[in-house]
Amino acid sequence: MPEAPAKGRAAARPLAPHLQIYRWPITMGTSILHRITGVGLTGGTLLLAWWLYAASDGPESYAVFESVAGHWFGQLVLFGFTLALVYHAFNGVRHLFWDAGLGFDLKSANRSGLIVYGATLVTTLFIWIAAYQSMGTWQ
Repeated sequence: MPEAPAKGRAAARPLAPHLQIYRWPITMGTSILHRITGVGLTGGTLLLAWWLYAASDGPESYAVFESVAGHWFGQLVLFGFTLALVYHAFNGVRHLFWDAGLGFDLKSANRSGLIVYGATLVTTLFIWIAAYQSMGTWQ
């Protein structure tokens, strides 16, 4: 049976890592974000269903949807949906490579995670710039 520490002395135990010294591995961040974006896509799918319903219901319903989607907060939600969709798709392709047994070593996994992060940002910005240009907002 282990001895109790002497009075006034702390037990010699390892310290748990805390946020100031612990650094998340890239693969941990990509895994957590993949799950979060999967949940977020559920909400985005509800928005997509509302949009389709509003389009089929008539001009009054569509005007309500358009006013909500055109508001700055609606634009922020749509941007988040686009970001989640693009990230989830790119990370899903990464997982397909893993399913084939490719890219499992730490260096490749970290590199592909950074590529997914970068490609997500670039592609999402490209989609939104192209959308605004197609509407004639940016010339």
